[in-house]
Amino acid sequence: MLGLGRRAIFASSAALACGAVLASTSPFEGASAASTRALPATPAAAAAPLAGTWRRLPAAPIAPNAGLTSVWTGTELLLFGRVETHAKDGTLLERSNVAAAYNPATNRWRRLLAPTPTSSFMGYSSAWTGRELLVWGPGTHAAFDPKSNRWRQLPPSPLLAAHDGFGLVAWSGRELVGWGGGCCGEAFSNGVAYVPSSDSWRALAPSPLAGSQGPIGAWTGHELLVFVGNVSPAGTPWPATLARGAAYDPASDSWRRIAAMPVEGGTAIWDGRELLVVGGGASRRSALAYNPATNRWLRLAALPSSRLDAAIVWTGRRLLLWGGTTRAPAGGQVIPPHGLAYDPRANRWSALPAAPIAGRENPAAAWNGHAMIVWGGSRAILGGGTESLANGAFFTPARR
Repeated sequence: MLGLGRRAIFASSAALACGAVLASTSPFEGASAASTRALPATPAAAAAPLAGTWRRLPAAPIAPNAGLTSVWTGTELLLFGRVETHAKDGTLLERSNVAAAYNPATNRWRRLLAPTPTSSFMGYSSAWTGRELLVWGPGTHAAFDPKSNRWRQLPPSPLLAAHDGFGLVAWSGRELVGWGGGCCGEAFSNGVAYVPSSDSWRALAPSPLAGSQGPIGAWTGHELLVFVGNVSPAGTPWPATLARGAAYDPASDSWRRIAAMPVEGGTAIWDGRELLVVGGGASRRSALAYNPATNRWLRLAALPSSRLDAAIVWTGRRLLLWGGTTRAPAGGQVIPPHGLAYDPRANRWSALPAAPIAGRENPAAAWNGHAMIVWGGSRAILGGGTESLANGAFFTPARR
């Protein structure tokens, strides 16, 4: 997947792999002129818009305004979330769970049964096991079988007493693995896993990582890659002895230190060979690739504009990004009307055609093998507050 237009960061990652704290005034912390090979990247402005077509989804039978999470089953997009009603002063009046499934082949929705609501006020994580949708959040541990349209409650565990819900969650093929997370000044550095075959929870081996409320990473096929920042929720640097990057192997229940991210933040996705992280750094325009085989980071062409809280999918050839906010020239954040596409072979970004629905933050997204499906999310409204959106569309790239 490496193209001539891509630029390598860190010819040697040994210091980062040992968890050293790096201080630098350069945009990429710890990068030096000697360790950075600079090859000219193709300017994003030179790229023609990606050809393709959008189509609106039919109206959905649900309209969640909190806790939206989703999975792709191979045939359907499953959505799960909450509907909350609040008084003018913000007091919660009513809460209920909702769920639905969208089938692109028939272009139809079906409403699903939803489990009894809990006291959860935070977001959910979800994963598809091949048979069930697993939903995990504070006070919520449930599994849904789309074929029978039935929910079952996951078992309780003392492991969930200390904290519940995790910052990074992935399905390993055998387990639902969660690590990190936290709230209200806390950042956790441990994790647990749910094992469907035994219907039980287990603790992960202690990690070498600093704690993180919002770790970045993904499942590679045999390891969970985890990257964290340098600063605690209190605003103080984490000790240099704690790693900023590590990989967890469920088969051996063990961790290994890996090279830290050269910048913080962003949205990550696994492309089959590398972890792609986009929208990070102070500018929210950085794009990076991490190769576990070489333990090296690569700097990719920067995004044409900053993006925060966008959704991304991997098509097998490109990364597609839609939604999120960007910085306005006059200050503040605005939602751009179009998405972006990244071509790794050319190291080039291009715009997507404008969607037939309004842009938004944190939409659900999935790649069904032919098209990117986006649904839901929220946007700021005049006068303050946010508006939840209950519509969607799918984008089909043109075949070439």
